[in-house]
Amino acid sequence: MTPDHALTSHTPVMQQYLRIKADHPNTLVFYRMGDFYELFFDDAVKAARLLDVTLTQRGNSGGEPIKMAGVPHHAVEQYLAKLVKLGESAAIVEQIGDPATSKGPVERKVMRVVTPGTLTDAALLSDKNDAFLLALSVARNRRGAVSSVGLAWLNLASGSLRLAEVGAQGVAAVFERIRPAEILVADTLMESSADAASTAAFTPPTGYAPLTRVPAWHFDPATGSEKLCAQLGVAGLDGFGAGLLSQGAAGASPVSPALGAAGALLLYAQATQGQQLRHVRSLKIESESEYIGLDPATRRNLELTETLRGTEAPTLMSVLDTCASSMGSRLLRHWLHHPPRDARQAQARQQAIGALLDGPSGADTEAIRAALRHIADVERIAARLALLSARPRDLASLRDTLQGLPALRASLAPLTEQCAALSRIANDLAPPPACVELLTRAIAVEPAVNLRDGGVMARGYDVELDELRDISENCGQFLIDLETRERERTGIANLRVEYNKVHGFYIEVTRGQIEKVPDDYRRRQTLKNAERYITPELKTFEDRALSAQDRALARERWLFDTLLQTLLDHIPECQQVAGALAELDVLAALAERARALDWIAPEFSELDGIEIVQGRHPVVEAQVERFIANDCVLSTERTLLLITGPNMGGKSTFMRQTALITLLAYVGSYVPAQRARFGPVDRIFTRIGAADDLAGGRSTFMVEMTEAAAILNEASPHSLVLMDEIGRGTSTFDGLALAWAIARHLLAHNRCYTLFATHYFELTLLPDDFPQAANVHLSAVEHGQGIVFLHAVSDGPASQSYGLQVAQLAGVPPAVIRAARKHLAQLEQQSLTHAAPQRDLFAPAVDAAPPAQDDVPESESAPHPALARLSSIDPDELRPREALDLLYELRALLDSAANV
Repeated sequence: MTPDHALTSHTPVMQQYLRIKADHPNTLVFYRMGDFYELFFDDAVKAARLLDVTLTQRGNSGGEPIKMAGVPHHAVEQYLAKLVKLGESAAIVEQIGDPATSKGPVERKVMRVVTPGTLTDAALLSDKNDAFLLALSVARNRRGAVSSVGLAWLNLASGSLRLAEVGAQGVAAVFERIRPAEILVADTLMESSADAASTAAFTPPTGYAPLTRVPAWHFDPATGSEKLCAQLGVAGLDGFGAGLLSQGAAGASPVSPALGAAGALLLYAQATQGQQLRHVRSLKIESESEYIGLDPATRRNLELTETLRGTEAPTLMSVLDTCASSMGSRLLRHWLHHPPRDARQAQARQQAIGALLDGPSGADTEAIRAALRHIADVERIAARLALLSARPRDLASLRDTLQGLPALRASLAPLTEQCAALSRIANDLAPPPACVELLTRAIAVEPAVNLRDGGVMARGYDVELDELRDISENCGQFLIDLETRERERTGIANLRVEYNKVHGFYIEVTRGQIEKVPDDYRRRQTLKNAERYITPELKTFEDRALSAQDRALARERWLFDTLLQTLLDHIPECQQVAGALAELDVLAALAERARALDWIAPEFSELDGIEIVQGRHPVVEAQVERFIANDCVLSTERTLLLITGPNMGGKSTFMRQTALITLLAYVGSYVPAQRARFGPVDRIFTRIGAADDLAGGRSTFMVEMTEAAAILNEASPHSLVLMDEIGRGTSTFDGLALAWAIARHLLAHNRCYTLFATHYFELTLLPDDFPQAANVHLSAVEHGQGIVFLHAVSDGPASQSYGLQVAQLAGVPPAVIRAARKHLAQLEQQSLTHAAPQRDLFAPAVDAAPPAQDDVPESESAPHPALARLSSIDPDELRPREALDLLYELRALLDSAANV
């Protein structure tokens, strides 16, 4: 806080502002003054730049000009939304004193702090995305090295709180899965260069999410454990699975860094809201073995919720999301990023989808989806209730949703007997009767948007409010009756009784009728052609009428605030309803997708293997007119498929669709195939595409090798691995040697399910040494100088890559294509003349003799050099002299081949 002696040179208002600013040095302070929120000094300069508002200057304080920038109070949310998107935070300062009784500046206080990770207001949040606040804490061993990382993350808009503890290398995967909006770390986390080096593996990259530093003592595990117990209202955390976290000595209390992270998280969230977090009443502790592992590269390459270009479509999420509510969309996104390893969860979801698709007579899935389209975002409304920030329309929407639950349950009733999951959902959809009755009685059918406009509380809820409203609403009739009576009493036919905001109520008489004015009229205003008067009766009514409106608004605000306090007891019931509605919405959407897209229910088995018959890529199929379906069979006897074929032939599509179908099955969805069966799967890895990491100082090849290393070190026999074009970022022989060694290691050591796409045809010999490997290829047919892709997967290796034909399709100039064909023929000739036998490259590393020449497939034998040269030319483009030169060249090739 700024010392008082340093403020004496400033004006009283600036002294108050600077004291508040000293408590929030890294936050933009929105200081309420009348109808505007003002920002001063450096905050004003920054806000003017970020928000594109006018920067002004007014007066001086402390010997320097006061720079100002302001935004209207009624439009502040749109400016806050823009700041949050830019990763900025704002402290909202409101007037809490009475201007009429204040001596000096009106008392003000920070009512809330808006940060990217602590959003609850609907205007600031994305409907279909959650905003997570994540705290990160580390535990070190005796040598000072990081032994584990504790993570706690909170969705303040729903009250969902989760903890996890991972190794340093696993934090990046958690970041990619959660996508936090704001990250809390201790201010001492990287206080030395050595420490910075040791924590570089698990700190988020610059620009990933705003990094907020808080005092290190906030992360004390013992204090965090106490805060969690107090927040949840329990004596211990064992009931929440605290045993999954690391423990101290035998019999000691938990000392996991995740508990320290939770303590810092709760302290920060409570400080920003200025109150307790009443809706955070549950805790889930996650373990790495609970979900199918998806590393950051896999999530990006599979384009689950975001394309490689950063757009929201076309993705798996965009294909699946036909949810009727935003709650359902958010839960669906969560399911896609958290596929459970336990197949029983997926089977329970598939059973519910099957019941919705093929329910008994009387079940109406479309009626269920129609009802879901009219539900409110109960999850976020419950959070705003807990934080006492709910608005009138929130309560009206909650009331309408709760009133519609009986009809929804009736539509669901025929399905509950055959499906346990739907029966549980139906039970959770029971509306809380006391809450429904209170909201129905208290809130108007169509309340005003803002409380300050009145008309929020229902008529009949409060007698005093009704009386005050009657006075205001009957004002017009009183004035008509008074005008009629006064005309009769005075004989002034054109006498009028009117009202304006400046002078209030008055009786207006034209100058020609002034002599008829009674003695009890008191002059209020003189005009050019008329006089305005007031009578004792009109004055009494004026006092009652003008004060009635203000008193009605004050009464209504008090009633509304009291209602919010009463509704706090019903928050757990509302959260239960919200969870059930979201789950039903997702299941209904997946059922609709299964019917519309002709998907089937996959099977699960305890036996190892992946079997997909006529599988289709769910996203690509939605973008093309006709999709070619393909089979994929992997087992303990067939763990690696070597995939060859032309560029654009569909190798990557085939690989990705296998991973996506597997993921969808474990999410609990139906899948795009004729038949699918899955054994246990623990992780999905991908090494696809080429991208560098310039900010991290890594080349494209370095990124490729880093991802390959992670796969080789972590993949297990139950992992699914996609390897696409490994080794292409270096020289031909280096890349070939690496690709061969990596494929061999996956076969011999990892023994995982692997789809290995390559243009190194030398690798197609691997099945000779490893019977677990098999060759498949994507077919293509040449047509003239062009190529037709068949997109069908067939057994055996491809005969060629068709790279020049693909280049031609891409628009490479014909002259370049001709030159490439000529040079390719020369390279092939040189390869036949000088190259060692292909299997010599692998001889030192495998214990098998090279095959006899007769064993080489006929498709792999090289054509005669003269034929190869002849096939590379276009006769129609040869000039006479070029044709003559070509004849001499072909004759020389024949002679050289005859002499070998």
